[in-house]
Amino acid sequence: MFLTISTRGTAAAPATDLGFLLHKHPDNAQTFSTSHGTAHVFYPEADADRCTAALLLEVDAVALARRGKGKGRGGAPDAALAQYVNDRPYAASSLLAVALSAVFSSAMRGVCKARPERAAAPLPLRIEVPALPARGGASLVRGLFEPLGWQVTAEPVALDAEFPQWGDSRYVRLVLEAEGLTLAEALRHLYVLLPVLDDGKHYWVSADEVDKLLRAGEGWLPDHPEQKLITSRYLSRRWSLTRDAMERLELVRLAEADDSEVETLDNAVEDDTDTDTDTETEAAEAEAVAGAGTQAPAGTGPDRAPGAEEVTGTRTDGISGAPGTADGDGTGAISGTPGTDAGAGRDAHGVPGSGAGSAPGEDRPVPLAVLRREAITGALREAGAARVLDLGCGQGQLVQELLKDVRFTEVVGVDVSMRALGIAARRLRLDRMGERQAARVKLFQGSLAYTDKRLAGYDAAVLSEVIEHLDLPRLPALEYAVFGAARPRTVLVTTPNVEYNVRWETLPAGHVRHGDHRFEWTREEFRSWASAVAELHGYEVGFRPVGPDDPEVGPPTQMAVFHRDANEKEAKAA
Repeated sequence: MFLTISTRGTAAAPATDLGFLLHKHPDNAQTFSTSHGTAHVFYPEADADRCTAALLLEVDAVALARRGKGKGRGGAPDAALAQYVNDRPYAASSLLAVALSAVFSSAMRGVCKARPERAAAPLPLRIEVPALPARGGASLVRGLFEPLGWQVTAEPVALDAEFPQWGDSRYVRLVLEAEGLTLAEALRHLYVLLPVLDDGKHYWVSADEVDKLLRAGEGWLPDHPEQKLITSRYLSRRWSLTRDAMERLELVRLAEADDSEVETLDNAVEDDTDTDTDTETEAAEAEAVAGAGTQAPAGTGPDRAPGAEEVTGTRTDGISGAPGTADGDGTGAISGTPGTDAGAGRDAHGVPGSGAGSAPGEDRPVPLAVLRREAITGALREAGAARVLDLGCGQGQLVQELLKDVRFTEVVGVDVSMRALGIAARRLRLDRMGERQAARVKLFQGSLAYTDKRLAGYDAAVLSEVIEHLDLPRLPALEYAVFGAARPRTVLVTTPNVEYNVRWETLPAGHVRHGDHRFEWTREEFRSWASAVAELHGYEVGFRPVGPDDPEVGPPTQMAVFHRDANEKEAKAA
């Protein structure tokens, strides 16, 4: 099993610097023990103009067979001698990838104290692999390496040169050339793609392989056009590991697109958030804020329910981050972090009344979160919607409510936070849901900062307590993604009415209801925004109050109902 790495040099930057980068002296032939054989590193040529490092791996076929225990590529059960007589000692595979990682570990990380500037700079590179198993042929080899900046030569190897009529084998002679890649990038590409092309591994693939893949794939795998194939093959087609890796890669892609950290993007909820106390939390919230003149305990207010477990974190709108406590379902494709509205999730505002609380025997006041869900489901029924998107679904409270009504034949929850989606899945008990019910619901990760073809074709979309978590300059991206690209027939948007804030005695003057709200609009501002969006994208829009409609300041929540005629010819936005 053989591989060479070559580079060219100049008088100012001699090619022999390759020895520094690989941490292997060109004048010495070195030997390293591996778990399945012996690796040799030597330099067939080394001068200022050109330097070539070679890695030769001698595989111990007996050790490989014994460790394979009759499983996998090292111990094929289809023939008695297959575990001893096979291509493993000769064809590049996961064995060579592991040797690369072991022998050139510092180089793969881009670490070189002697020549740090050379380690960080692109090199003219040429890599040759004489025998590479390629399940998928030369076209797949090109499809994997060319998007990474390589010029690829993949020559099929004949089964037998003396019998050309037998055709080609599954092996190719691979030559890779590039001018714009660092040595570390090149080694990481080989580490991942050699076993992918071989489509097999000589060892058992466990959960830690996902971490290895993400480390080696940093900077290139999230945007690779063959990401799914690479991930599946690298993880030996173990679907649970592949799904985990794909979810984490999508989060990395969103973070990179937004120039933010993954930890900032996916901190919508704490891992141990309790989602099973909806009734108690909503009741406590409603009682605490039932009276307009009642002084709520410290730490409560329009967005906090007394006794509710505090969930803190940084908003996860998939666009930018700002610290603040969470406010429930308002996470999502664009919006912030979940909190204490255990029913609807979003802003857990109670509905102020006229008394100082609920006396024994009296009906408890209805939390605003519940009223909001009722208003949304009512508007969806009026619109005749059957297939509904909950954009920024958070912990899935609205999704759960919609599933109670059989007229909603498909309910899709979209959120940027995998933690929030995990909580939503537990809330909905997806693992125990019947087949027919499970067919009605989907949860997937996405950001409304970008168009997403998965959102097209639905009857209605809901943005409940989402837009206020977005910086105003970012709103046009959301508008186009929902109204311009996805274009559901009906769109419902709810947001706090800032005029109503004076009715919250515990909310200091001039403060927004939640620390993560980037803005809160008056009724006039909301209507102006919604009317402009409707005109631009060919919708009609109406407005409805949610909660008590105060004659002076209006309702606590305002809702816009956008609708377009499905039979009307699409108007193109300017």
